[in-house]
Amino acid sequence: MHACTDEKSALFGLEMAKKYDNFYTSAGFHPECMNRLPDDYMSVLARFVKDNPQIKAIGEIGLDYHYEGYDRDAQIKLLTSQLEFANEHELPVILHCRDALVDFLDILREYRPKGVVHCFSGSAETAAEFLSLGMYIGFTGVLTFKNAKKAKKAAEIIPLDRLLLETDCPYMAPEPFRGKRCTSDMIEKIAICAGEIKGVDPQEIVSLTNQNARELFKI
Repeated sequence: MHACTDEKSALFGLEMAKKYDNFYTSAGFHPECMNRLPDDYMSVLARFVKDNPQIKAIGEIGLDYHYEGYDRDAQIKLLTSQLEFANEHELPVILHCRDALVDFLDILREYRPKGVVHCFSGSAETAAEFLSLGMYIGFTGVLTFKNAKKAKKAAEIIPLDRLLLETDCPYMAPEPFRGKRCTSDMIEKIAICAGEIKGVDPQEIVSLTNQNARELFKI
């Protein structure tokens, strides 16, 4: 599953989907692209979804208050308009949250989308909040980092039927590849780590998370 962040990456995803039968993609506008949003971004999103059945999710969308100068109101408007669209079209969402947890949870409680909180590295308590809203939780190579104590504690409480693995390519490569470009073949390392945490064979982790992804994205 290819997650997009803007119009350009959505077009790239669609080109790949034309080449490969088992390639699925998304469409959506990430909060970090606020300064390059098309004026008619919701019309752009609607056209993508209408014309391309390979699009199986809206995302990557969310809130990001990490950098100075962010526009809170504009980000909330961008997120909520895309959540409304996703709900109307019965599509799951791929969600991003960075330093914006209070607003993010409030919005999820209001809109109740189906989807995944991707690249999770928060606490078990935060994971429990997302689980209570019916969300899946996605882990990257961060789970394998020695200092990722919070993420490991969170993984302990996540039911196997709500767990997903991801690359967040090109970022978040697992140990022993930390700092390198992350690729899909590195998922094995995340599965091994998740298996150790859950007391489950890594191959079972791969099979279960594959099934979870198929169910969430209807692929």
